[in-house]
Amino acid sequence: MVVHTILYVADQKKSRDFYGALLGLDPVLDVPGMTEFKLSESHTLGLMPEAGIKRLLGDKIADPTKTNGIARAELYLHVENPDTMFAEALQLGARELSPVLERNWGDRAGYVLDFDGHVLAFSS
Repeated sequence: MVVHTILYVADQKKSRDFYGALLGLDPVLDVPGMTEFKLSESHTLGLMPEAGIKRLLGDKIADPTKTNGIARAELYLHVENPDTMFAEALQLGARELSPVLERNWGDRAGYVLDFDGHVLAFSS
């Protein structure tokens, strides 16, 4: 199975630059309407402008521009050094939600919010 996680974003270029710098990856696709980063052989992260999903699905969904900034999804990323990724996300403009701490499920994890209300967790 191959998984494509697609986040709806207000500014495709700003989000592309943020995720590219944070993940240390170049997009495998970067065209108007979609940017994709290959996270692994079986997982791709996509960035789609909010207007694009609204055009695609019309009135079947709430207007995503009206929900921008509200937590809409979480990317829980297991990484080698969550402290480094957490700090880098903050330097790139993410907002701190919860510092990197030992969690009751056994992971060390910290949480930030990106520009569009997506929660990013960095854990080990």
